[in-house]
Amino acid sequence: MLRLSALYRYPLKSAKGETLQEIALDKLGLAGDRRWMLVDEASGRFLTQRAVAQLSQLSALWNATGGLTLAAPGHSPINIDLPGANAELRGVTIWRDTLRVPDAGNEAAQWLSEFIGKPTRLVQVPLDRARSTQSGYGRDDDQVAFADGFPLLLIGEASLQDLSQKVGRPLEMLRFRPNLVIEGSEAYAEDSWKRIRIGDVEFRVVKPCSRCILTTIDPQSGERSADREPLATLQKYRSEADGAMFGQNLVNDSDGRLEVGMPVEILE
Repeated sequence: MLRLSALYRYPLKSAKGETLQEIALDKLGLAGDRRWMLVDEASGRFLTQRAVAQLSQLSALWNATGGLTLAAPGHSPINIDLPGANAELRGVTIWRDTLRVPDAGNEAAQWLSEFIGKPTRLVQVPLDRARSTQSGYGRDDDQVAFADGFPLLLIGEASLQDLSQKVGRPLEMLRFRPNLVIEGSEAYAEDSWKRIRIGDVEFRVVKPCSRCILTTIDPQSGERSADREPLATLQKYRSEADGAMFGQNLVNDSDGRLEVGMPVEILE
Protein backbone atom coordinates (compact mmCIF):
# COMPACT_ATOMS: atom_id res chain seq x y z
CA MET A 1 0.00 0.00 0.00
CA LEU A 2 1.19 3.50 -0.78
CA ARG A 3 1.27 5.94 2.11
CA LEU A 4 2.45 9.43 2.96
CA SER A 5 5.66 8.80 4.92
CA ALA A 6 6.95 12.35 5.49
CA LEU A 7 5.87 15.99 5.30
CA TYR A 8 8.22 18.96 5.00
CA ARG A 9 7.59 22.70 4.99
CA TYR A 10 10.02 25.52 4.13
CA PRO A 11 8.56 28.75 5.59
CA LEU A 12 11.45 30.86 4.22
CA LYS A 13 12.56 30.11 0.68
CA SER A 14 15.98 28.40 0.61
CA ALA A 15 16.34 28.26 4.42
CA LYS A 16 16.09 25.10 6.54
CA GLY A 17 12.98 22.96 6.36
CA GLU A 18 10.56 21.84 9.05
CA THR A 19 9.56 18.19 9.55
CA LEU A 20 5.81 17.94 10.18
CA GLN A 21 3.35 15.29 11.31
CA GLU A 22 0.28 17.06 9.95
CA ILE A 23 -0.52 20.26 8.12
CA ALA A 24 -3.42 22.11 6.50
CA LEU A 25 -3.49 23.00 2.80
CA ASP A 26 -4.65 26.22 1.19
CA LYS A 27 -4.70 27.28 -2.46
CA LEU A 28 -0.90 27.75 -2.45
CA GLY A 29 -0.04 24.28 -1.13
CA LEU A 30 1.01 23.54 2.45
CA ALA A 31 -0.10 26.33 4.79
CA GLY A 32 2.90 28.58 5.42
CA ASP A 33 5.17 26.95 2.87
CA ARG A 34 7.58 29.37 1.19
CA ARG A 35 5.47 32.41 2.03
CA TRP A 36 8.64 34.35 3.01
CA MET A 37 11.69 35.22 0.92
CA LEU A 38 14.92 37.18 1.14
CA VAL A 39 15.75 39.77 -1.48
CA ASP A 40 18.70 42.01 -2.25
CA GLU A 41 17.84 45.43 -0.82
CA ALA A 42 18.97 47.40 -3.85
CA SER A 43 17.61 45.27 -6.71
CA GLY A 44 14.75 43.38 -5.06
CA ARG A 45 16.02 40.15 -6.65
CA PHE A 46 15.43 36.97 -4.67
CA LEU A 47 18.25 35.28 -2.77
CA THR A 48 18.79 31.52 -2.45
CA GLN A 49 21.54 29.10 -1.49
CA ARG A 50 22.73 29.19 -5.09
CA ALA A 51 24.38 32.54 -4.34
CA VAL A 52 24.19 32.71 -0.51
CA ALA A 53 25.43 29.37 0.82
CA GLN A 54 24.91 30.31 4.49
CA LEU A 55 21.14 30.19 4.00
CA SER A 56 21.49 26.44 4.53
CA GLN A 57 22.28 27.25 8.17
CA LEU A 58 19.36 29.64 8.69
CA SER A 59 16.42 28.26 10.65
CA ALA A 60 13.09 29.94 9.91
CA LEU A 61 10.20 28.39 11.81
CA TRP A 62 6.55 29.29 11.38
CA ASN A 63 5.27 30.61 14.72
CA ALA A 64 1.84 30.78 16.32
CA THR A 65 1.15 34.34 15.11
CA GLY A 66 1.79 33.46 11.46
CA GLY A 67 5.17 35.14 11.60
CA LEU A 68 8.68 33.68 11.62
CA THR A 69 11.21 32.81 14.29
CA LEU A 70 14.70 33.18 12.81
CA ALA A 71 17.80 31.55 14.29
CA ALA A 72 21.35 31.02 13.06
CA PRO A 73 24.74 30.09 14.51
CA GLY A 74 26.25 33.05 16.38
CA HIS A 75 23.03 35.07 16.31
CA SER A 76 20.29 35.41 18.93
CA PRO A 77 16.87 34.22 17.71
CA ILE A 78 14.40 36.86 16.61
CA ASN A 79 10.62 36.76 16.20
CA ILE A 80 9.25 38.45 13.10
CA ASP A 81 5.59 39.48 12.98
CA LEU A 82 3.39 38.88 9.98
CA PRO A 83 3.26 42.21 8.09
CA GLY A 84 0.04 44.10 8.71
CA ALA A 85 -2.38 45.64 6.24
CA ASN A 86 -0.41 48.90 6.21
CA ALA A 87 3.02 47.33 5.68
CA GLU A 88 5.27 48.86 3.04
CA LEU A 89 5.08 47.06 -0.30
CA ARG A 90 8.40 46.21 -1.94
CA GLY A 91 8.95 45.40 -5.59
CA VAL A 92 10.68 42.02 -5.90
CA THR A 93 11.80 39.70 -8.68
CA ILE A 94 11.74 35.91 -8.55
CA TRP A 95 12.90 34.26 -11.76
CA ARG A 96 10.87 36.03 -14.47
CA ASP A 97 8.12 37.24 -12.17
CA THR A 98 7.93 40.72 -10.67
CA LEU A 99 5.45 41.59 -7.94
CA ARG A 100 4.88 43.88 -5.00
CA VAL A 101 4.65 42.23 -1.59
CA PRO A 102 4.76 43.32 2.08
CA ASP A 103 8.17 44.06 3.63
CA ALA A 104 8.77 42.64 7.13
CA GLY A 105 10.42 45.80 8.46
CA ASN A 106 13.80 47.16 9.49
CA GLU A 107 14.46 44.96 12.53
CA ALA A 108 14.24 41.82 10.43
CA ALA A 109 16.30 43.44 7.66
CA GLN A 110 19.09 44.42 10.07
CA TRP A 111 19.29 40.93 11.60
CA LEU A 112 19.39 39.25 8.20
CA SER A 113 21.81 41.75 6.69
CA GLU A 114 24.27 41.06 9.51
CA PHE A 115 23.89 37.31 9.04
CA ILE A 116 24.28 37.36 5.25
CA GLY A 117 26.81 40.18 5.08
CA LYS A 118 25.02 42.52 2.68
CA PRO A 119 21.86 44.67 2.73
CA THR A 120 18.91 42.28 2.66
CA ARG A 121 15.15 42.59 3.07
CA LEU A 122 12.62 40.00 4.19
CA VAL A 123 9.30 39.91 2.34
CA GLN A 124 6.09 37.90 2.68
CA VAL A 125 3.43 36.97 0.13
CA PRO A 126 -0.26 37.03 1.15
CA LEU A 127 -2.73 34.77 -0.64
CA ASP A 128 -4.09 37.67 -2.68
CA ARG A 129 -0.65 38.56 -4.10
CA ALA A 130 0.42 35.08 -5.22
CA ARG A 131 2.07 34.41 -8.58
CA SER A 132 0.81 32.23 -11.42
CA THR A 133 2.48 28.84 -11.76
CA GLN A 134 4.97 28.15 -14.55
CA SER A 135 3.38 28.85 -17.92
CA GLY A 136 2.53 25.88 -20.09
CA TYR A 137 1.68 23.50 -17.26
CA GLY A 138 -1.41 23.00 -15.16
CA ARG A 139 -4.36 25.40 -15.30
CA ASP A 140 -4.46 29.13 -15.92
CA ASP A 141 -5.73 29.81 -12.39
CA ASP A 142 -3.06 27.72 -10.58
CA GLN A 143 -1.02 29.85 -8.20
CA VAL A 144 2.17 29.60 -6.16
CA ALA A 145 3.83 31.58 -3.37
CA PHE A 146 7.66 31.84 -3.48
CA ALA A 147 8.39 28.25 -4.54
CA ASP A 148 10.24 28.16 -7.85
CA GLY A 149 7.35 27.16 -10.09
CA PHE A 150 4.66 25.09 -8.36
CA PRO A 151 3.12 24.76 -4.89
CA LEU A 152 4.21 21.20 -4.02
CA LEU A 153 7.00 18.70 -4.69
CA LEU A 154 6.62 14.94 -4.27
CA ILE A 155 9.37 12.30 -4.16
CA GLY A 156 9.09 8.54 -3.69
CA GLU A 157 11.31 6.92 -1.06
CA ALA A 158 12.28 4.21 -3.54
CA SER A 159 13.50 6.84 -6.00
CA LEU A 160 15.88 8.27 -3.40
CA GLN A 161 17.10 4.77 -2.53
CA ASP A 162 17.82 4.07 -6.19
CA LEU A 163 19.75 7.32 -6.58
CA SER A 164 21.70 6.68 -3.36
CA GLN A 165 22.76 3.27 -4.67
CA LYS A 166 23.94 4.76 -7.94
CA VAL A 167 25.88 7.52 -6.17
CA GLY A 168 27.37 5.02 -3.71
CA ARG A 169 26.36 6.69 -0.44
CA PRO A 170 23.16 7.48 1.47
CA LEU A 171 21.53 10.76 0.46
CA GLU A 172 19.33 12.87 2.69
CA MET A 173 15.77 13.49 1.47
CA LEU A 174 16.03 17.14 2.58
CA ARG A 175 18.76 17.63 -0.01
CA PHE A 176 15.92 17.63 -2.57
CA ARG A 177 13.48 19.76 -0.54
CA PRO A 178 10.23 17.84 -1.14
CA ASN A 179 6.94 18.58 0.60
CA LEU A 180 5.47 15.09 0.30
CA VAL A 181 7.33 11.77 0.52
CA ILE A 182 5.61 8.54 -0.52
CA GLU A 183 6.57 5.02 0.50
CA GLY A 184 5.46 1.72 -1.03
CA SER A 185 5.95 2.59 -4.70
CA GLU A 186 8.64 1.42 -7.10
CA ALA A 187 11.50 3.77 -7.94
CA TYR A 188 10.29 6.64 -10.15
CA ALA A 189 6.71 5.36 -10.19
CA GLU A 190 5.69 8.97 -9.56
CA ASP A 191 6.88 9.82 -13.09
CA SER A 192 3.77 8.12 -14.51
CA TRP A 193 1.18 9.51 -12.08
CA LYS A 194 -1.25 12.17 -13.30
CA ARG A 195 -3.69 12.49 -10.38
CA ILE A 196 -3.48 11.21 -6.82
CA ARG A 197 -5.56 11.45 -3.64
CA ILE A 198 -4.28 11.72 -0.09
CA GLY A 199 -7.03 11.83 2.52
CA ASP A 200 -9.79 13.99 1.04
CA VAL A 201 -7.45 16.06 -1.15
CA GLU A 202 -6.82 15.44 -4.83
CA PHE A 203 -3.58 16.54 -6.47
CA ARG A 204 -2.59 17.00 -10.10
CA VAL A 205 0.93 15.93 -11.10
CA VAL A 206 1.87 18.70 -13.51
CA LYS A 207 5.60 18.58 -14.26
CA PRO A 208 8.84 16.74 -13.39
CA CYS A 209 11.22 18.76 -11.23
CA SER A 210 14.44 19.91 -12.91
CA ARG A 211 17.28 19.77 -10.39
CA CYS A 212 20.10 22.26 -9.91
CA ILE A 213 23.32 22.78 -7.96
CA LEU A 214 21.38 23.02 -4.67
CA THR A 215 21.19 19.22 -4.59
CA THR A 216 24.97 19.14 -4.05
CA ILE A 217 24.72 21.10 -0.76
CA ASP A 218 24.65 19.04 2.44
CA PRO A 219 21.49 20.17 4.30
CA GLN A 220 23.17 19.76 7.68
CA SER A 221 26.64 21.25 7.14
CA GLY A 222 25.91 23.55 4.22
CA GLU A 223 29.01 22.24 2.45
CA ARG A 224 28.95 21.60 -1.29
CA SER A 225 29.96 18.15 -2.57
CA ALA A 226 33.35 18.29 -4.26
CA ASP A 227 32.24 15.54 -6.69
CA ARG A 228 29.04 17.42 -7.67
CA GLU A 229 26.93 14.53 -6.44
CA PRO A 230 24.13 13.66 -6.68
CA LEU A 231 23.60 16.07 -9.59
CA ALA A 232 26.38 14.46 -11.65
CA THR A 233 24.73 11.05 -11.43
CA LEU A 234 21.25 12.42 -12.12
CA GLN A 235 22.58 14.04 -15.27
CA LYS A 236 23.77 10.64 -16.50
CA TYR A 237 20.45 8.80 -16.31
CA ARG A 238 17.64 11.29 -15.59
CA SER A 239 18.37 14.03 -18.14
CA GLU A 240 15.67 15.56 -20.32
CA ALA A 241 15.59 18.68 -22.44
CA ASP A 242 14.94 20.86 -19.36
CA GLY A 243 17.60 19.26 -17.15
CA ALA A 244 18.09 16.36 -14.75
CA MET A 245 14.69 15.36 -13.34
CA PHE A 246 14.00 14.10 -9.85
CA GLY A 247 10.59 14.34 -8.19
CA GLN A 248 7.26 15.65 -9.45
CA ASN A 249 5.59 19.04 -9.05
CA LEU A 250 1.99 18.96 -7.83
CA VAL A 251 -1.00 21.28 -7.49
CA ASN A 252 -3.70 20.58 -4.90
CA ASP A 253 -7.25 20.99 -6.15
CA SER A 254 -8.78 21.83 -2.75
CA ASP A 255 -7.99 22.79 0.80
CA GLY A 256 -7.82 20.04 3.39
CA ARG A 257 -5.44 18.43 5.81
CA LEU A 258 -2.59 15.95 5.48
CA GLU A 259 -1.12 13.67 8.12
CA VAL A 260 1.87 11.33 7.95
CA GLY A 261 0.64 7.77 7.51
CA MET A 262 -2.33 8.59 5.27
CA PRO A 263 -2.90 6.20 2.37
CA VAL A 264 -2.14 7.46 -1.14
CA GLU A 265 -4.46 6.52 -4.01
CA ILE A 266 -3.40 6.77 -7.65
CA LEU A 267 -6.42 8.08 -9.58
CA GLU A 268 -4.82 8.35 -13.00
